[in-house]
Amino acid sequence: MADSYAYRVRTTEGRVVTGKMEADGEAAVANRLRSQGFIPIQISREGRVSAKTEIRILPQRVKLKDLAVFSRQFATMINSGLSLLRTLNILAEQTENALLAKTISQLRDDVERGSGLSASMSKHPKVFSNLFVAMVRAGETGGQLDTVLMRVADNYEADYRLRQKVKSAMTYPVVVAGIAILLVTVMLLFIVPTFANMFDDLGGTLPLPTQILLTLSNAAKFLLPAFIVLAIVGFIVYKRLRASNADIRLRFDQVKLKIPIFGDLFQKVAISRFTRTLALLLRAGVPVLQALDIVSESTGNEVLARAAQDLKESVRSGETMAGPLTKHAVFPPMVVQMIAVGEDTGALDAMLDKISDFYDQEVESTTEALTSLIEPIMIAVLGGIVGAMVIALYMPMFKIFDLIK
Repeated sequence: MADSYAYRVRTTEGRVVTGKMEADGEAAVANRLRSQGFIPIQISREGRVSAKTEIRILPQRVKLKDLAVFSRQFATMINSGLSLLRTLNILAEQTENALLAKTISQLRDDVERGSGLSASMSKHPKVFSNLFVAMVRAGETGGQLDTVLMRVADNYEADYRLRQKVKSAMTYPVVVAGIAILLVTVMLLFIVPTFANMFDDLGGTLPLPTQILLTLSNAAKFLLPAFIVLAIVGFIVYKRLRASNADIRLRFDQVKLKIPIFGDLFQKVAISRFTRTLALLLRAGVPVLQALDIVSESTGNEVLARAAQDLKESVRSGETMAGPLTKHAVFPPMVVQMIAVGEDTGALDAMLDKISDFYDQEVESTTEALTSLIEPIMIAVLGGIVGAMVIALYMPMFKIFDLIK
């Protein structure tokens, strides 16, 4: 692991500048500073513990937005004429995400030793996906690294906007459902038992709704902890099974696409991501078979991943892409026909972009429609649950005078 060094240098204008850098030794720091046009004055190694030391419970990860910002800044600086090493050095210092900054520092060290940028990125699969590595490799080969990085940034930003739209559609029902569960839990555990004691003191026969509510209250004391434990264990098992078994992923994703109301939204998001990623790779000059492999890994949906593999086999045998898509119900006829036209006219990447743009707009309109539809339904459901519980509690009050006599 590289150590951190503090340095003082003199610029060509005579100014003294201080800073910090991670490297394998003082000599590496000095060489790097000289390559940037600085004259080293003092270099000293820092201790492991610093003000930036953070205690992390959850593992660090690089978000989609971080990669989009990194790609666009990288492309802008390369296009402005900065050298690759100086660009990586600047990005390592100004990137806010600690894991990404550390990874960029390692990229800089590898490039300084003579390694290619794409080869260095391939050593960090948790940060840079196969899509990112393939695009950078294509940019290095064609001498258009800045153009390719700008396209990657556009792709990540579009994907980020798409995810935000889905989150906005899902946030309201999730929040309302959470509030409903919280209210029901509080009433069953704290409010209903208070009324139960009062009913016991009064005696008499309670109405059926009140009896059901009291039974649920007694059961909740034992069932709620068990339900929480089962939910946590189930979530962990689901994550592990999904990560390790493609057949289980396929079944889960098939069910996800058939969920009422939301299944249509998930389908549109998956098709948009599929077509946008394939268009990006084909336009950059990535070979078709490799592009389909990357699309299969990056769709995030096993149903479309299987479709991408079928496309790969079709292309390998000399057939068209549109043919196998007709066997997959997840692709509407419009998509199949547009891809067929794109193949016939030799403008497949442009046609895929049009499909992606169309479904991006569809996702936006669907999320707006879902929000307007779900809002009154969730309010009615929440009011119905709480109202039914309150009525069940107060029904015995209508007979309270008879019970007192």
